[in-house]
Amino acid sequence: MTVDAHHHLWDLDVRDQDWITGEAMAPIRRSFTVDDLRPLAEAAGVDTTVVVQTVTVAEETPELLAIAENEPLIGAVTGWVDLTGESVAERLAELRAGRGGGFLRGIRHQVQGEPDPRWLCRDDVRRGLRAVGDAGLVYELLTLPHQLEAAIETATELADVPFVLDHCSKPPVAAGELEPWTTLVRRLAACHNVTCKLSGLVTEADWSRWTVDDLRPYAQTVLDAFGPDRVMVGSDWPVCTLAGSYERVLDTARDLLSGLTPGEREAVSDTTARRVYRLG
Repeated sequence: MTVDAHHHLWDLDVRDQDWITGEAMAPIRRSFTVDDLRPLAEAAGVDTTVVVQTVTVAEETPELLAIAENEPLIGAVTGWVDLTGESVAERLAELRAGRGGGFLRGIRHQVQGEPDPRWLCRDDVRRGLRAVGDAGLVYELLTLPHQLEAAIETATELADVPFVLDHCSKPPVAAGELEPWTTLVRRLAACHNVTCKLSGLVTEADWSRWTVDDLRPYAQTVLDAFGPDRVMVGSDWPVCTLAGSYERVLDTARDLLSGLTPGEREAVSDTTARRVYRLG
């Protein structure tokens, strides 16, 4: 595993992470910096990462870009802008012209938290998505299964915008349910402008009892639907540590890929992410 296509960083002294609430989330209610990640990545054989936004706060993206500028491990940043704003293109241009702006390769919004299941189909949102695509950036879909219908419609309508599905759209692993998620993911995969991150499954499973076999049907569905050339591995560190260590999560990914050919494994663990995020 040479590319970790999805992880986070946050400093609680700089900004609260208001989504980290409750006793179950207490283990990650602390700061996580690149200094914490670096030795874990090195031990796992990861030499390049993609750091992804965590909050809908405009100031976070410039901070992540500045970190990337000074950290060889980080090859790309997925940031946040208000897609519904009137000046998305201008804001993206400002970010790219600022410190570390060359590392901006994607934009994400926490669609999973939007009460409207068709939020992605709104005219103002799609205008913002077009601006993301026009800027040469990918848009990362952070959706729940019931929001996939809107994602399918949007990816179909905006065929020139490259999309990345985060965390396989969070299937109900703990419940062991495959439908309607499987059918919807296959439909989304039919949109050739969409790739998928094999990430986040461990925290959709039973945190204390999950096994690789619990995850296998979901991973196989994604691999079959998208094909290895449109799938990439992400750790979702440090969120993943609620259910397993960085090492265990990446070892699990290797196990899930063990049935692929060497070339297919290389695509999922390295070349897909390098192509999508234009990593060196």
